[in-house]
Amino acid sequence: MNIRGVSYHTDHLPAGLAERDMRTVREDLRCTAVMLIGDDVGQLESAAGAALAAGLDVWVRPRHDGRTPAELVAHLAAVADMAEGLRAARPGRVTLMVGTEFSLTVRGLLPGPGEFSRLQIIRRPRLLRLFSRRVNRRLHTLLATTAAVARERFHGPLTYGAAGWERVDWSVFDVAGTNLYRAGTDDAGYAEILDARMHEAGRPFVVTEFGCGAYEGAGLRGAGSFFAVNWFADPPRLRRGTVRDEGVQARYLTELLDLYEDRGVEGAFVFTFAMPGFPHSEDPEYDLDMAGFGLVRAPADDPAAWTPKEAFHAVARHYRAQESGAR
Repeated sequence: MNIRGVSYHTDHLPAGLAERDMRTVREDLRCTAVMLIGDDVGQLESAAGAALAAGLDVWVRPRHDGRTPAELVAHLAAVADMAEGLRAARPGRVTLMVGTEFSLTVRGLLPGPGEFSRLQIIRRPRLLRLFSRRVNRRLHTLLATTAAVARERFHGPLTYGAAGWERVDWSVFDVAGTNLYRAGTDDAGYAEILDARMHEAGRPFVVTEFGCGAYEGAGLRGAGSFFAVNWFADPPRLRRGTVRDEGVQARYLTELLDLYEDRGVEGAFVFTFAMPGFPHSEDPEYDLDMAGFGLVRAPADDPAAWTPKEAFHAVARHYRAQESGAR
């Protein structure tokens, strides 16, 4: 793969952490690119500068969660202006995403006031099909608008991170991107879906998200790994019977990286480097890191004090082998 990546959340970072982490992503994880996810434009720009200095290509992915389409467009314009400044200084090193999974993250495509309520529709395939025509019609309009706004300001490669249930007209983008989590036991079916998405794209194809949690059974849940947490408890805790197993996450990521390479995928971004909202605890009942997707774990009181998980080392081995041409 030409793009060997990981995503990284930039909002609310302690001072200096992004600079340290970007060196780790390049030198230890052996990534060629990092996808920076954030709402705060200044934090995105700062992290991007650190990533570029470390030798990484940068994909800028603004978080538009909870915004209306009009609010999204205004936020995207500010991000695109910032990204163009980065691109002009480092030509060929910056890609802009207009966003990701708009049917989940943006109000108005699916019913529901927030992501949690919309997620209840997405989790039920038969119910989701009832809204599919409406979703894809509104998505088509929103993507055409956001692509046009971005291109007015940003003059590098443009893409979007599509959800697996969304259908996208990729003709307005330079790269096709899809969040493609594997769940269940039908590995052959997953490979068929990957092949179909690549064929439909008609342009370079990148898996913009994939991953799972680090507990027994997480590989069967894929994107749904976080449902191991009872978010209604105070404080949130893991559901009874959740047992930490970092090997599950490591095998899941390695298997999919093998598949992507075999299929000729242009690139992939592991989701994700760290998840501060899923902190590690020595008490297994409150060890939310099990249900998160981070390659590193950190306590709630010190997100900078992270330690690598088995998945970190597994991805590093895979990327290092690709880098050396050994695979």
